[in-house]
Amino acid sequence: MAVPELHRFKLDNGLRVVLAPDPTAPVVGVAVHYDVGFRSEPEGRTGFAHLFEHLMFQGSESLEKLAHFRHVQSSGGTFNGSTHPDYTDYYEVLPAAALERALFLEADRMRAPKLTQENLANQIDVVKEEIRLNVLNRPYGGFPWILLPPVLYSTFANAHNGYGDFVDLENATLDDCAAFFDTFYAPANAVLTVAGDFEVGRARELVEKHFGDVPFRPAPPRRSFAEPRPAEELRGFHTDPHAPLPALAVGYRMPDPVGELDAYVANLVLAGVLTDGDGSRLQQRLVHRDAIVTDIGAGAGLFGPFEARDPDTFSITAIHAPEVTGDRVLKAIDEEIDLLATTPPDERELAKVTARWVAGLHSDHDRMVSRTLALGAFELLYDDASLVHGLADRFAAVTADDVAAAAKALRPDSRAVLIVQPEGGSK
Repeated sequence: MAVPELHRFKLDNGLRVVLAPDPTAPVVGVAVHYDVGFRSEPEGRTGFAHLFEHLMFQGSESLEKLAHFRHVQSSGGTFNGSTHPDYTDYYEVLPAAALERALFLEADRMRAPKLTQENLANQIDVVKEEIRLNVLNRPYGGFPWILLPPVLYSTFANAHNGYGDFVDLENATLDDCAAFFDTFYAPANAVLTVAGDFEVGRARELVEKHFGDVPFRPAPPRRSFAEPRPAEELRGFHTDPHAPLPALAVGYRMPDPVGELDAYVANLVLAGVLTDGDGSRLQQRLVHRDAIVTDIGAGAGLFGPFEARDPDTFSITAIHAPEVTGDRVLKAIDEEIDLLATTPPDERELAKVTARWVAGLHSDHDRMVSRTLALGAFELLYDDASLVHGLADRFAAVTADDVAAAAKALRPDSRAVLIVQPEGGSK
């Protein structure tokens, strides 16, 4: 299989650019990744990275409010943005003929978003409503991504709620917005990715035309969010007024996603062996044999894999009946992990999981939005977008011993356990 074509270069203002031509369909994807996520928020301003993502859609130097929406949709395209632990991304997917329009839109708001008191107040209300909908007024809202980190981690950057506290959001000012933009939304702190049906020379000209005159500002020093691993089991408790059943989440620290990529991939395969499908270890034991949980899952990264630098989290979540104690569920999980550490998966069990991962990666690559965002994220986090093209081979190369070693590292004396009880329930 031929390695897909990839072109990487940097503009004079520091903007890193990835071009990934593919003429198989008359579609292009454009994405900008900024090297700032909610782990970079200052204390007292929780939720600010996500709030600022909203503000980037409220008009810019040359366009009034909602014009970005109209320009993309009138071209038959789609767009969105999202905030992650260590980056914020924005994208458009459009017909190939509209490539220059997407580049203009992204360059215009990189140059100067429209930061006004009206826009700020409006988007604070929008974000608060989003929090009510997704966290406060739904069963298991924020489980586990908001509730588990403050049990597993001790530093503000790793432990705080990236959605934000209402008081912090309401206290945000235009000066905060200007400072955040000046610090983190510099071209030297960003990656522009263009994928799809275009001619490389022409795309490069358009990138230079629209982004080349965005003023240079130095990228902020990249912060380390490292902190020691837990030296014991840490426990936390949460009462959920909407949850019908108790739940628990177990969090472990993982290998460095960037510096130990192959070990990180082995953890993803481990998660699949544990909970992917009816034949998986924890599904068989806890759902079918012991019948003590109604739902169980495992995964790497609280938002998904390859979305954060170190430290990242391996988590196992379970929802169980009221008459079953959390400790009983935890004991069964520990027994299965210990068994996997000493009895590696056989060839068929391992092949089933790695085949699903490989098929999923190829399926994602076929979707223009997924491909564009993955290339940009890997260029930002790993300094190498081409790693995306080798992920399937890395998963296929994971051995049974790699999975057993990953299981052995999930130690009870270095983890966090979050217990969620319905309102009125007992711990």
